[in-house]
Amino acid sequence: MAPEEPGSTPSAPAPAPDGPSSARATPPTLLDLSTYLLSRTGKAARSRLAERLARRGLRLWDMAVLAALADFGPHAQRDLVRRLGVDASDMAKVADQLDRAGYVERARDAADRRRLSVAVTEAGRALLAELRAEALAVQDEVLAPLGGAERRVLHELLARIHAELPGTP
Repeated sequence: MAPEEPGSTPSAPAPAPDGPSSARATPPTLLDLSTYLLSRTGKAARSRLAERLARRGLRLWDMAVLAALADFGPHAQRDLVRRLGVDASDMAKVADQLDRAGYVERARDAADRRRLSVAVTEAGRALLAELRAEALAVQDEVLAPLGGAERRVLHELLARIHAELPGTP
C-alpha cells in the first residue's frame, strides 16, 4: 500500500459493493413485502422476455394475442381487447402487424360485417411455440435459485393468487 501524503488525512475504506451503505442495497422494509418482491421479480422476468421478443421484432402483446387465439380459438377483435385488457387502438396495431407477417388472419364476420374476426395461422402457432420456448428459458433463468418442487409450489401459490385478483376471468 502506498504511504499517505504528508498532511493528508487517511481515507476511510470503501464500503463493500453490496453492503448496507451500497446504493444498490434494497431497504429491508421493502424486502419484508412479498408484493415488492413479486413486483421486482416480475419486472425482471418481463424485461428479459421483452428483450428476447424485441430481437424478433415482436412485443409481449404479440405473444399474448397469439396465445389467446391458440388457446381459445378465433375471436372478434373487440373481444380480444376485453380478454387481454389492451387498448382497442393498440390491439388494432398488434393485429395489423401479426396479419401482415402471416401469423393471424382477419376477416369480416358474415353475420355482422362491422365485426372483425381474428384467427391464428399455422405460422402463428409455430411462432408461438418458439416464443413459449423463449419464455420458458427466461423462467428457468429467473427461477434458477429454486429446485423443481419449490418451483411447483411457487406456481401453485401464484396461480391461486392470480385466480382471486379482481377482473381475472
